[in-house]
Amino acid sequence: MSGHRGTHRRFVPQRTLKNSIYCSGIGLHCGRKVNLTLHPADPDTGIVFRRSDLRGGAWEVPARWDNAVETPLCATLAGPDGERITTIEHLMSALAGCGIDNVIAELNGPEVPIMDGSAAPFVFLLECAGAVNQNAPRRVVEVIKEVAVVDAERTISVAPARRLSITFEIEYDTPLIARQEWTVDVTQSVYKREIARARTFGFLHEVDQLRRMGLARGGSLDNAVVINGESVLNEGGLRYHNEFVRHKVLDLVGDLYLAGGPLLAAVRGIRTGHALTLRLLRALFADPEAW
Repeated sequence: MSGHRGTHRRFVPQRTLKNSIYCSGIGLHCGRKVNLTLHPADPDTGIVFRRSDLRGGAWEVPARWDNAVETPLCATLAGPDGERITTIEHLMSALAGCGIDNVIAELNGPEVPIMDGSAAPFVFLLECAGAVNQNAPRRVVEVIKEVAVVDAERTISVAPARRLSITFEIEYDTPLIARQEWTVDVTQSVYKREIARARTFGFLHEVDQLRRMGLARGGSLDNAVVINGESVLNEGGLRYHNEFVRHKVLDLVGDLYLAGGPLLAAVRGIRTGHALTLRLLRALFADPEAW
């Protein structure tokens, strides 16, 4: 990670919140009410998650790829003692999309609240808290060599680019989704307008199985798009005609922020998810010549 490669780049300051701000909501998988407070943090802190319900509020873990573990259906951080914080991807996505570098995210439970299933409520919180520039240069991760990870029919790759651009392709065996592909240059304005409001989604016939696995206990029509056959059960339908692939991009923006800073790369994902993105980050940082 570097803020100094290239001698002619302008100084871009790190940013944190002007004020602390609070919200509460249900954990999608644990089904419990969780309180979340976002606090300003010093330069070079990065995004750090704190569990106030553990060890007198002293348990913290930086939101980086080397603290992440593969779990079904969400992005998860784990400390050396095995304690975890799950479903961080929508909050991480909002922080990345809004250009916030340093924050302490304090929770009194094991999971970030799901809110409405998108990143829009977190964007609203960040805007209400306000942002301030800090007297330190923003550090970015610049991809300088293509890296790809392939698993059967799923693929994700990064290649050199001057900004973050994402191409994502999904395909589901239902005519409601079928095959969708979307390409977007991720800027703050584009993120808020085109990405942040896309909600997570699931299939009604899978709900019972997920709950037997201890997942989706807090899922409802209030926090997910639910598909039944060829119909969307949510009142009001979809927010975008291709909301499904846009939500995959939203997740990917959050997962990529586990790099420890903004990524300068052209990213292409085909039917990929949280686990494969984490493997991509591991492969990228394992090769010093790739970044």
